[in-house]
Amino acid sequence: MSPLPVSLPFPDRTVAGHRLAERVRAVAGAAPVVIALPGGGVAVGAELARVLHAPLDVAVVDRITLPDHPDVELGAVTEDGHVCYDDAALARLRIPRSRLSDAVADARARAAHRREAYRGSRAMPQLTDRDVVVVDDGAATGGTARAALRMVRRHRPARLVLALPVASAEAVESLRAEADRTVTLAVPDHFHSLDRWYRDFGEVAEGRVAALLAEHRDLGESGDSRHRASVSAGGAELAGELVVPSVVRGTVVLASGHGRLTPHNQAIGTVLRAAGYATLLLDLLTPTETGTGTVEVTPGMLGERLTAGVRWVRRTPPVADAPIALLGTGQAAPGALDAAGRQPGEVAAVVTHGGRVDLAGEALTRVRAPTLILVQGADSFVRELAEWTLGQLTAPTALEVVAGAEQLLHRPEEWRRVGVRAAEWFDRHL
Repeated sequence: MSPLPVSLPFPDRTVAGHRLAERVRAVAGAAPVVIALPGGGVAVGAELARVLHAPLDVAVVDRITLPDHPDVELGAVTEDGHVCYDDAALARLRIPRSRLSDAVADARARAAHRREAYRGSRAMPQLTDRDVVVVDDGAATGGTARAALRMVRRHRPARLVLALPVASAEAVESLRAEADRTVTLAVPDHFHSLDRWYRDFGEVAEGRVAALLAEHRDLGESGDSRHRASVSAGGAELAGELVVPSVVRGTVVLASGHGRLTPHNQAIGTVLRAAGYATLLLDLLTPTETGTGTVEVTPGMLGERLTAGVRWVRRTPPVADAPIALLGTGQAAPGALDAAGRQPGEVAAVVTHGGRVDLAGEALTRVRAPTLILVQGADSFVRELAEWTLGQLTAPTALEVVAGAEQLLHRPEEWRRVGVRAAEWFDRHL
């Protein structure tokens, strides 16, 4: 990504990070991880983590130098022990790699000490199959950034993005092949040194680095992380929210005849996440469609849109590889069965609550996922329709009566019970 004109120097690293985050947002994916180089890179990376609502951690890298060339970076050692030599610098100074053995050992020791200071006994977050943003406060030669990128690449991320507020043209060119995307705000013609591009370029102490990591590290590792979703389906752009708990056992695409932010959707989602299921709460109608009321809403239309939601989940780390279930309530209940019939190999289980599930019609014969139908109240006609629907399915099925609409309206704990029954069904079949 080519840089845009920016006002230099940056006031400080926090401002640089905020400006950088706005550019990174477009390429960072739905659930990225921010990996920063300490110390100045963490001050920039903390702002990216805040804006992107992403977990923040460090890639500890230590420079290799020699006493007779203290200002020349001859390579770098990463926290996992790998060495990344600058062979061009070594050739220019006619220094063989063998002469660096003591310097490499010293750098490894320093990297181990800093890793312990910043991360303690914690492991690096899961990077495999996730979008990872590697960030520093700038790059003059690119040596430490190159080592960090190669270390992250060994974890096999889905996509690797390098983000720098400012860098030399030499560094940008040398790093281009190391990342899938490079985001830089400024590449000055006469770079000279990094400190000239910040008005406040004071040292970022270990204590501040540790505090920033503690503040932002838990964003993705304890509690739920939330990510906006935009799902394309048949020319419509559907708004949604993916909420991911710290441990993911599966993903539930949850939809109703109302908006995703209604109290009952939130109540059900909370229960599912407590049970270890990520939730994609999806609005099946756009604001325009909801406002005009002129769009014909059919189970087939809703099924097509839920199918698009399933495909979106399959493309989105960290939930791409988890089993997928559908939960449709009210008007979306037959749509959930329609979607399960469209993707019998992708949908592992279905729960419906309320609604006319029989309206899924011919799609029922294609459903292979175990299905639980929760019927509101004891209305015999509604129960007969649900029993007829189950009779069309070849997968394991069950029917249960839960509280009717009147109780659900005034007693939010009843919605949580719907979530409990759904979680139990998913536990059994995912």
